[in-house]
Amino acid sequence: MKNLKYFTLIIAFVFLTGCEDVVKVDVPTSAPRLVINGAIKWQKGTPGNEQEIKLSTTTGFYDNSIPTVSGAIIVVTNSSNVNFNFVEETANSGVYLCHNFVPEIGQTYVMTVALNGQIYTASEVLTPVTPITHIEQDNQGGFSGDNIEIKAYFNDPDIVNNYYMFKFQDSSLAIPFYGVDKDEFYQGNEFFAYFTNENLKSGDNLGITIYGISERYYEYMNKIILISQGSGGPFSTPPATIRGNIVNQTNPDNFALGYFSACETDFRSYILQ
Repeated sequence: MKNLKYFTLIIAFVFLTGCEDVVKVDVPTSAPRLVINGAIKWQKGTPGNEQEIKLSTTTGFYDNSIPTVSGAIIVVTNSSNVNFNFVEETANSGVYLCHNFVPEIGQTYVMTVALNGQIYTASEVLTPVTPITHIEQDNQGGFSGDNIEIKAYFNDPDIVNNYYMFKFQDSSLAIPFYGVDKDEFYQGNEFFAYFTNENLKSGDNLGITIYGISERYYEYMNKIILISQGSGGPFSTPPATIRGNIVNQTNPDNFALGYFSACETDFRSYILQ
C-alpha cells in the first residue's frame, strides 16, 4: 500500500546503502481499502456553496496511479435534516460535487457514503477561524542565516480552546507544507504560523491558508504530519493504522481511511520580497 511508503523507504535505505545493484523489495500488499477525503472548507468572504468530496482506494507500493472510486451515493446532512447531495463530476474521477451547500458556523454536519452495499458515516461541527492580520518576512532566517522566513499573524480568541491547521503553498515547491497548532500557550493573544524553506526565493507567490479545526482533527493531522516527516523513526506506527472519524455502519471491520472535516478558512496570497 502507498501508505507504507515512508516506512519502507527508510528500511530500504538502511539495507541498500553501498549496494550497486538495484533491488526491488517484495512489499506485502493488502486488499484495497476505501479512502474518503471529505473536507468541507468555507473560505471567509465566499458563499461556500461549492464543496467536493473525493473517493479513492489504497494501492500497491510500486503503482504509479491512485485508483479512484465511482458509483457512490454521498449526502451531507445538517442538524435541521437538510440534505446536500454530492454528485459525481465525471465518470471515473472519484470527485463528487455539491453546488448548493449552506455552511453555518457551529452547525453539525453528518456525511453518509453508500458504496457497494456498505454505509460509511462521519460527523463534524463547522469550526470558525480567526483571520490572518498581517504577514512578516525575514530574509536572514534559518540555521544558515540566509533563508527566507515567513510569519503569518493572527489574534487567538480568548476563553475557548482553539485548534488550527496551516497550509503554505509556494509556487516553486512541488507539494504544500502543512502544520497544526493549538492555543495552549498563547490563548487570547496574538500569535503566528511559521514557514521557511531553503528553496524559497524573491518573487515566489506564497499562498497561506489558516483553518479552524476540531480537537479530534488536530490530533489526527498531527499524527499524519509527524509520520510523513519521518519523526517517528523507522519502527513507528505506519500511516495505514491511523484511523479518522469515518465509521462503516455495515461492517466496522471494513473501515475506511481518511477524515470528514468541516472548517472555516482564511487565505492570503503573498509575493516574497
